[in-house]
Amino acid sequence: MSSVLAFDFGTKSIGVAVGQKITGTASPLSALKARDGIPDWDKITALCEQWQPECLVVGLPLNMDGTEQPLTGRAKKFGNRIANLTRLPVHHQDERLSTVDAKARLFELGGYKKLTKDKVDSVSACLIFESWSETQY
Repeated sequence: MSSVLAFDFGTKSIGVAVGQKITGTASPLSALKARDGIPDWDKITALCEQWQPECLVVGLPLNMDGTEQPLTGRAKKFGNRIANLTRLPVHHQDERLSTVDAKARLFELGGYKKLTKDKVDSVSACLIFESWSETQY
């Protein structure tokens, strides 16, 4: 089955999800800790070895009007670094409102107890994958 790893870039936490191209659905994985946007690159390499993705998707944080914000450039830089590290193609996907949608989805599943930062980030990564997947067909 053809898998894809999706990332919700952040300066303190990077959400991760594994998506299946055939179903267009994703499952959250554990979020990665980051220090000023820099993750443990060995953990990203290990994820790629474990899941054998055919490509990677990185969410692009944009303003509501579609213009770039300061974090947009950092997410692009993260995407470039991960492409060089893994030698996999990286696609960028608009992630506007993914965090809001992730919080709503988690709240439906279990109320405020489910709204931990790492879960929100990884569910956001699921939504980023699903949004990207919809544009592929």
